[in-house]
Amino acid sequence: MDPAPNPSPEGEGLDSVGTGQAKVPRFPDEAGLIGVRWLERRATPLLAGLAAGLAAVAAALVAGGGPPQEALLAARWTARTAAPLFLIAYLASTLWRLWPGAVTGALLKRRRQWGLGFALAHSIHLAALLVNIVVFRPRPFASLIGGGLAYAMIYLMALTSNDASQRRLGRAWTWLHRIGIHYVWLIFFIGYATRAVHEDPAYHLEGRLFAPLFLSALALRLFARWRPRR
Repeated sequence: MDPAPNPSPEGEGLDSVGTGQAKVPRFPDEAGLIGVRWLERRATPLLAGLAAGLAAVAAALVAGGGPPQEALLAARWTARTAAPLFLIAYLASTLWRLWPGAVTGALLKRRRQWGLGFALAHSIHLAALLVNIVVFRPRPFASLIGGGLAYAMIYLMALTSNDASQRRLGRAWTWLHRIGIHYVWLIFFIGYATRAVHEDPAYHLEGRLFAPLFLSALALRLFARWRPRR
């Protein structure tokens, strides 16, 4: 097995949805595993994002009892299916630091694509959300500002998820992606934390599952960054 690489510090080009390709060695003794080879493919995260979003919409159309309910479920379920893709991009380098191996190496190698897969899945969520808001459940403009800024961050990171943008923007690229990914994390966490205590008990399971999950993801990143070096 090749020696483990020395990943860049958190925030130095390996800290975001739009990060550059990490230099992760192959593991000859494990490279034949079907799952690892699948994870190493460039198209896998994008296909996962597309499949997750479309599957959520299809499930909502089947489960809903008419257009208003279908629109609501589509908006809700597309957000749920996009969340795991975000967490993969958010935790890829952390998982590699803590548990280096073939699977975590493959996730780190394709972290840029996992971020783009999340952006694709969340774009499907945006389409479902707009249908729900514009057609069936209008909301005050002020309530949309936080989420709208999150989408702006997502698309800015996606558009700059290439080596040319990273070279051109320099330190600004690092700050854009560092602030952007944590702002998106914050919007996810606030959304699920409020659901955990929502007056409607139907939201409780979702909130009480995802809010601790996102909090744990942040704690894991901090632990990986600040743990004593051996």
